[in-house]
Amino acid sequence: MSAPAWAQVPAPERAKLVVTVVDQTGGLIPGATVSIGGQGPAVTPGSIAPVATSTAGLAVFDSLFPGRYTIQAAFPGFETVVVPDVRLRAGETRRTIMLPIKKMTEDVAVGRDRQSAALDPRGNAFSTVLTREQIAALPDDPDEMEAALKAMAPPGSVLRVDGFTGGKLPPKSQIRSIRLPRMDQFAAQNHGGLTAMMHIDITTGPGSGPLRGSIDAAFRDEVLNARNPFTPTKGEEGLTQGGLTLSGSIVPNASSFSVNLQQARLFDSGNVLAATPDTMVAHAIRRPTDRFSLNARFDQALNAAHLLRFSYQRTAVELRNQGVGSYDLHERAFASRSADNIFRVSENGAVGRRFFSESRLQIRWAGSDAVSAVEAPTVRVIDAFTSGGAQRRGGTRAVEFEAATDLDYVRGTHAVRTGVLIEGGRYRSDEFSNYFGTFTFASLADFEAGRPSNFSRRLGDPNVRYSNLQMGLYAQDDYRLRKSLMLSYGLRYEAQTLISDQNNFSPRISLTWSPLKSGRTTFRGGMGYFSDWLGLGTYEQTIKVDGFRQQELNILNPSWPDPGAIGASLPSNRYGLGHQLLLPASLGANAGIDQSITPTFRLSGTYTYRQGSGLLRGRNLNAPVNGVRPDPQFSNVIEVTGDAASRTQTLGVNASLMLLQRRQTMLAVNYTFSSSESNTSGAFGLPANGDNLAGEWGVQAPRHRAGGLFNTSPIRNLTVGVNFRAQSGVPYTVTAGADVNGDGVFNDRPAGVGRNSVLTATQWDLGLRVAYTIGFGPRAQAGGPAGGPMVVRIGGPGGGMPGAMGGGTTDRRFRLELYASAQNVTNHDNYIGYSGVVTSPFYLLPTNVLNPRKLEVGMRFGF
Repeated sequence: MSAPAWAQVPAPERAKLVVTVVDQTGGLIPGATVSIGGQGPAVTPGSIAPVATSTAGLAVFDSLFPGRYTIQAAFPGFETVVVPDVRLRAGETRRTIMLPIKKMTEDVAVGRDRQSAALDPRGNAFSTVLTREQIAALPDDPDEMEAALKAMAPPGSVLRVDGFTGGKLPPKSQIRSIRLPRMDQFAAQNHGGLTAMMHIDITTGPGSGPLRGSIDAAFRDEVLNARNPFTPTKGEEGLTQGGLTLSGSIVPNASSFSVNLQQARLFDSGNVLAATPDTMVAHAIRRPTDRFSLNARFDQALNAAHLLRFSYQRTAVELRNQGVGSYDLHERAFASRSADNIFRVSENGAVGRRFFSESRLQIRWAGSDAVSAVEAPTVRVIDAFTSGGAQRRGGTRAVEFEAATDLDYVRGTHAVRTGVLIEGGRYRSDEFSNYFGTFTFASLADFEAGRPSNFSRRLGDPNVRYSNLQMGLYAQDDYRLRKSLMLSYGLRYEAQTLISDQNNFSPRISLTWSPLKSGRTTFRGGMGYFSDWLGLGTYEQTIKVDGFRQQELNILNPSWPDPGAIGASLPSNRYGLGHQLLLPASLGANAGIDQSITPTFRLSGTYTYRQGSGLLRGRNLNAPVNGVRPDPQFSNVIEVTGDAASRTQTLGVNASLMLLQRRQTMLAVNYTFSSSESNTSGAFGLPANGDNLAGEWGVQAPRHRAGGLFNTSPIRNLTVGVNFRAQSGVPYTVTAGADVNGDGVFNDRPAGVGRNSVLTATQWDLGLRVAYTIGFGPRAQAGGPAGGPMVVRIGGPGGGMPGAMGGGTTDRRFRLELYASAQNVTNHDNYIGYSGVVTSPFYLLPTNVLNPRKLEVGMRFGF
């Protein structure tokens, strides 16, 4: 007998809500409380349990009925934000909620609308934040990425990772955001330096969710690359690189880890272009490099308000056939090994209702060694050829630390920040150079005639040990005079043990005005005083080659090929620091406007003036007078003196366009015009004409610089990224190629010729990255906080694929990315290596090009 069949009733489709909670700077907030409530009868009846955000700032609500909801996010020390009328449909809905810092008095709570938010020094005004999609378009190699970021940022910008300076860039998979500076805000917390120390801030993220990771490989070969136009045949170039990334939660919402290993074997070609008496030498030499890097990180939530972070970074590099290229022939090669280790620990969180603290400690230990391929004296014909041994041996060792604490206090219309930064280290060096001596010839004609102009050689013990300690204390108040007007003022004090000057106070002040209620227009101006540290290399030179520990012989018109008997009794050069030397300083002022043209398009312009004083330069206290040294015991006695100066004017224009809903299209461009002059070439640089600084003024930087980044996803799963860089000519100096004044220094210029009076050709290049991603397997879900699973955001710090990997692949359990990346894709010849020596066969000509086209292919498998 037959029976009727009952039709299956499909289960109602459910919705999932993923909420990301961030602060004003875009930083993730772990431990924030997110709650939701339904606004209609069709949603789940009853209350829905609140969810605390994970260490990745995520709160996930699963198995919800479609409908309209209200979302509320709260965290101690921040304003509570309520987002009403959020419609959830079947599938996944994502929302990001920004919590502003709470500012309140006993009677009045100050709201955070758009107008007041525009005044925030850490906000989006006068800066550009690169998203994960834009970061994915940057070069994969850390050194190349660093060069690209510095090309996009204002001149002099310094990399800072999670508040720490120094060290290498973390791998792409651990980078969450990059903030490019656009205007120095004269904050007292910044050390400053002569360029006002604008920072490229790199923010990394913790691992999250279950164990995830990626395996990547990259390949490059000279078959895919362009030939250097100065070599008759293409040089050998190649890259084989592999990496492994793992990350995930150890205890959900409490602790997580991430680790990245990278191993690379690569070789490029050094371009040799030299003129000898017999022939013109032009060929490429293979320069192998082995590189290993390890990045490990552990995050621990101490409680709902405090996060503790540990990280360790190790980079080991072995280089061979270094020192060969340009005028240096193949026997000048040397090999070097270096290892750099960095351990970091930081802690931050709210302290009560009004305080927020952040402390960090970094310990770095590093070492390097070098060895020459050939041990022999050096023969140098100025800007023609250099032969003989590299004369390099020994190395350096350093142990450094950086400790800092910042404390924020908010009350009423005042937001006060105080802090202390202490840096120091112990250093040891047995690096020895020029121990066989160097013959210098003014021209090829002098070489053929056997007439060297100079013979120099270092004798003595190169072993030195020294320590350094430097400190900065600061206090600053951001005072909201009105809802639309904020006055920031502060004072910084700095001191360094290497010099006796301990009186370094740097006042800073700035004013920010947002006249419109929409907050779309922001004006900012300020001025301040900045100090800079004495460089460790400068100090080491003065204690190493002091005329007693080491002697630097300087013999004029020696015999050839044997200079004769060499002993310590001969006059030698010596170096020292001037008495009462002060820290270099600068006084700066700027003004700018930032305009949000549309919600997706932002434009800003800034003007900066900076005047440097007390800059370091060399003074020869024993210059020959009518061919006779005042002190016959020594040759040149070079004292580091702080009486040089500089002046700089900069005009910058920046634009950014974010169309994330239109094929993930993003564009950031910048242009900088700079007029920069100085009358010093460095701490040991001597004026060409006696001790006359008036004739040493010269241009010190390109006038025009431009850079940009463009990213889009034209079709599903395909991402195209383009970055570009351009600059006008770089200044260099014309010299006579002869030691006219007989001091053994070949910096004499022809009559009437100034320093840095000639420019190289302009430069520009275009980088391209194309990636296609395939997602397969189940959709990525993992256990998380109460209320539903936690979603791992692919491309973030969890170690998966970079962002912008294409539409529907980002939530798949497995992902395969195939990419091709090109540097200088048009193979534009950017000429470098210009000679300014009148007697050189390459006078006013380039001898090399920067970065011929290189094409790299690779893959990354995420799981």
